[in-house]
Amino acid sequence: MRILLINGNTTAAITERCAAAARAVAAPGTEIVPLTAKSGPRIIGTRTENAIAARGMLELLGEHMAGADAAINAVSFDTALDAMREAAPFPVVGMTEAALYVAAMQGSRIGFLSPGARSVGIYRETVARTGLAERVIAYPVLDMTPQDYLDPDPLIDRVVALLGAAIERESLETVILAGAALAGLVPRIQARLPVPLVDGIAAAAVLAEGLVRLGLPKPAAGSFAAPPPRDLVGLPATFSRLFPPAPR
Repeated sequence: MRILLINGNTTAAITERCAAAARAVAAPGTEIVPLTAKSGPRIIGTRTENAIAARGMLELLGEHMAGADAAINAVSFDTALDAMREAAPFPVVGMTEAALYVAAMQGSRIGFLSPGARSVGIYRETVARTGLAERVIAYPVLDMTPQDYLDPDPLIDRVVALLGAAIERESLETVILAGAALAGLVPRIQARLPVPLVDGIAAAAVLAEGLVRLGLPKPAAGSFAAPPPRDLVGLPATFSRLFPPAPR
């Protein structure tokens, strides 16, 4: 099985951290293919950066989807997820979408660790699209510097303290660590907290494998059916692979 891991920001270190988290839970024989956007923001933390990153993610999908079995959207805003799902001939799983569905099976009161206060509003909208907004009780905020995104290890004690307080205060039953930059931290802190912690990349990898094994067909009707032929202007040829050839 070949699963693309598509990171919409241009920080390769985050892509590799996400790939390691996916490989840690993937079944033997599953290949995780890490892909980093060629242009765009270093880190995605605003609506504007999110919109810019969507183009880079679709470009990577068009360039690499031949021969793949599934894809992981490795941006915690689930950037361009619906467009990727429409265009791809295989399952596409968002890391935050996956984290929420897994967390909902672990407890009724979900906590959502947000990297940075400015991102909370965007995360609330990301949560709402899954239908689980009422289950997310708290959005504790982890302030991060640019260096923290490159090396989150110094944050571990602060994450534990922040989540421990939120779990006790809000009676949380499970917690999501949002943000691709925090991928892979769960195994290092789970023993220090009393409720299950969910890593979006790990959850997405397992769900992507499961969807491939289920063998469900690509929708042939509805809004997630393959897009119709379109003429594209001023875009790299890679984007044309997302559409069937236009009739001549």
